[in-house]
Amino acid sequence: AAVSPAAEAAELRERLRAVKHTVLVLSGKGGVGKSTFSALLAHGLAADEAKQVALLDIDICGPSIPKMMGLEGEQVHQSGSGWSPVYVEENLGVMSVGFLLSSPDDAVIWRGPKKNGLIKQFLRDVDWGEIDYLIVDTPPGTSDEHLSIVQYLSAMHIDGAVIITTPQEVSLQDVRKEINFCHKVKLPIIGVVENMSGFICPKCKNESQIFPPTTGGAEKMCQNLNVSLLGKVPLDPQIGKSCDKGQSFLAEAPDSPATSCYRNIIQRIQEYCDQRHFQEEKII
Repeated sequence: AAVSPAAEAAELRERLRAVKHTVLVLSGKGGVGKSTFSALLAHGLAADEAKQVALLDIDICGPSIPKMMGLEGEQVHQSGSGWSPVYVEENLGVMSVGFLLSSPDDAVIWRGPKKNGLIKQFLRDVDWGEIDYLIVDTPPGTSDEHLSIVQYLSAMHIDGAVIITTPQEVSLQDVRKEINFCHKVKLPIIGVVENMSGFICPKCKNESQIFPPTTGGAEKMCQNLNVSLLGKVPLDPQIGKSCDKGQSFLAEAPDSPATSCYRNIIQRIQEYCDQRHFQEEKII
């Protein structure tokens, strides 16, 4: 029997009522480091053992979170209360379509409705439990998956979106569309992160612009569009190595300038979420 939208919303609200903060990681462009950022944001937040963190990967066709979190080959288990997330640490659970494939090389060849159905299932059927932060890693673009996640999460509270870009105009062009998408669907923007922002040579210490910011980079774009710039993360080859090995770059390279940038950005996101929570409690 078809379920009415109101009943569906009530069901999702009930399942997710114990989620305190929800953060979406978006970008109009592929390959700018959304999944890397999502994984490191989850690791950074979970470094506080008192916080319960969940990472939901809704990139249905390109699920890279299992690899980055060191969970390749893991499977989802079903219990009486629903699907159980796969845990990296006691306080860091992960869910991805990658756990449902028989091989990491399997292609997911699905049309929109089937993708939307799985996203709804991830929200409705996964036993997330009490969560302080739900991080949602999204695919590139502004279509099916993005509309679905915003629609389904409208039943509850979304703190906002973190938008990832690289400095060159080819990337910024698509990121402006993503910012426009957020405004249209009334999704608050926490801020923009400029990824791969320069490279400091470990030997000579000179900085090179691998992706030259020909139009002023994320900083100029944020000024023009009145959006916060959360920070600029420089390139560090160790980030790619850590992701391939399924380890946390923040723990592997604690002295890297990129780690310092990540920690500052994560702190700003936490402050934003806390302030928003405080304002909502005041209204209530």
